[in-house]
Amino acid sequence: MKFTIDKAIKTAIQKTLKDLGFPETQVSLEHPAVEVHGDYSSNIALTLFPSLRSASRRSGNLKFSSPRQLAESIVDELSSNKELKKIVSKIEVASPGFINFILNEKLLIIGLEEILKEKNGYGSSNSAKGKTMVIDYSAPNIAKRFTIGHLRSTIIGQAIYNIYKFLGWKCIGDNHLGDWGTQFGKMIVAIRKWAGKSVDELTIDEMESLYVRFHQEAETNKELDEEARVAFKALEDGKKEERELWKKLVIRSMEEFQKIYDLLGVKIDEVYGESYYESMMPPIIDEAKKKGVAIESKGALIIPYPKDALPPSMLLKSDGGTTYLTRDLATIKFRKEKWNPDLMIYEVGSEQTLHFRQVFLAVELLGWAKRNQFFHIPHGLIRLKEGKISTRKGNAVKLEQVLTEAIDRAKKFNDDPEISKMVGIGAVKYNDLKHSPSTGYVFDWAEMINLDGNSGPYLQYTHARCRSVLNKAGVFPSSFFPLPSSLNFEELSILRFIYRFPEVVMEAAKQYAPNLVCTFLYELAQRFNTFYNKHRILGDNAQRSTFNAQLVFRLLLTSSVAQVLKNGLALLGIQSPNAM
Repeated sequence: MKFTIDKAIKTAIQKTLKDLGFPETQVSLEHPAVEVHGDYSSNIALTLFPSLRSASRRSGNLKFSSPRQLAESIVDELSSNKELKKIVSKIEVASPGFINFILNEKLLIIGLEEILKEKNGYGSSNSAKGKTMVIDYSAPNIAKRFTIGHLRSTIIGQAIYNIYKFLGWKCIGDNHLGDWGTQFGKMIVAIRKWAGKSVDELTIDEMESLYVRFHQEAETNKELDEEARVAFKALEDGKKEERELWKKLVIRSMEEFQKIYDLLGVKIDEVYGESYYESMMPPIIDEAKKKGVAIESKGALIIPYPKDALPPSMLLKSDGGTTYLTRDLATIKFRKEKWNPDLMIYEVGSEQTLHFRQVFLAVELLGWAKRNQFFHIPHGLIRLKEGKISTRKGNAVKLEQVLTEAIDRAKKFNDDPEISKMVGIGAVKYNDLKHSPSTGYVFDWAEMINLDGNSGPYLQYTHARCRSVLNKAGVFPSSFFPLPSSLNFEELSILRFIYRFPEVVMEAAKQYAPNLVCTFLYELAQRFNTFYNKHRILGDNAQRSTFNAQLVFRLLLTSSVAQVLKNGLALLGIQSPNAM
């Protein structure tokens, strides 16, 4: 609800504490695991009691003998709060000192009307209006196919983008392509030695095979790495032949990447490869020197961190070549000047955690911004049963292959190609997003394309089931008049859960965790399907024509569930078919 129930309860508790003479205190709420204990619970009495007891011992005046007694005193004061009474029907104390709040059922029913009124906007907010966020995600490497290993950054990044935009942020997605670096020296050497044809004739598979071959050959021929270093230096120096080879690799790769983005339904606002920042790096190097942030060490230019908080990072190699740090600093400088964002998010694998800590601290040392304006979402890796996915080892599973098979398997639900695509792509996305970003998982075909249980297709099917009921009902009243005289357990189970959606979206943004949205949607779908399987919604035709209070309530409850499922899936980048 727009005024937010949790905020209203927190405000009431804070007022009560002030009336009882406590200093301003942070109040937190949670939803009890066992719903009979209430809709919200606060541990404020347990939090305050230790310090209160210490103060009482010093003064010799022990006003409260236990957390429970303190909780009871707080509840006594809360019971006279007129605004709280409009929201809460009952407040209880549970040992050892929890305060439990049971919400007013009529308020929750009114909340359903809010869902149906706001439709696709339900759960959104303008609280961040005027704030700008740049998120760096996907960022595949040129001359390599999209593999299942690229999936996480792409869809987690898109989901974070969607969530922040839903909450009123101006969002800018930036695809920081890996189109620069030593690997291109390796590709140039490999093409010259083994391609046997013009780079224009090479497929992306052949490019990737050449990259794999380079690493295989380099295991026994140590001179290859030096040749690659020299080739990349020539590329950096602007040598014509190397530049032409590189440009063709970029163009061919981008054509392949776009096919995957189209299939995934991912659209990233901006595409700036690492190479874009080439001309911006020399001024940054000069600035770092002048400010004393960077110093020379063994012919290289490094950034040492105060009090050895982090290992030194290299800004310039001894041969004058740039590094990832140099390019990332140039990228931040560019983004600040172009968009002046309040927040920069990087959705990049966990193996880069130290690197980004170094980058963010370097930015602070340079005086550009504070570290708290940056956040790295370190996703865990997808692994094969045999071990880590690696293009160098040639064991990478192609993402296009996964998506195509997912669509084929989804055809058992519906022979409409568009619905099969929605369900198949949804299955792959949800299977990834339901995991915490920081948690890796083992790639397994059976689990990845599982269309049952806690899966995207299960949520899509629940949405389609809701729409089927509503379509059969035809036109029905759009408000609760009159209200039903009583609600059964399954109806209350939905009613006492669905209102949490805006809270979940806010928490998902705060924790950079789309999996929280997944968990909520799955539980909502379970609750609805339990209700659907135990109770008739429409009844016979005669009942439908009368639209009694119970029927109207159940239809509006069904419509609300459909809307929230649709809104939540949209945040995850998953479509909601009306039929399956």
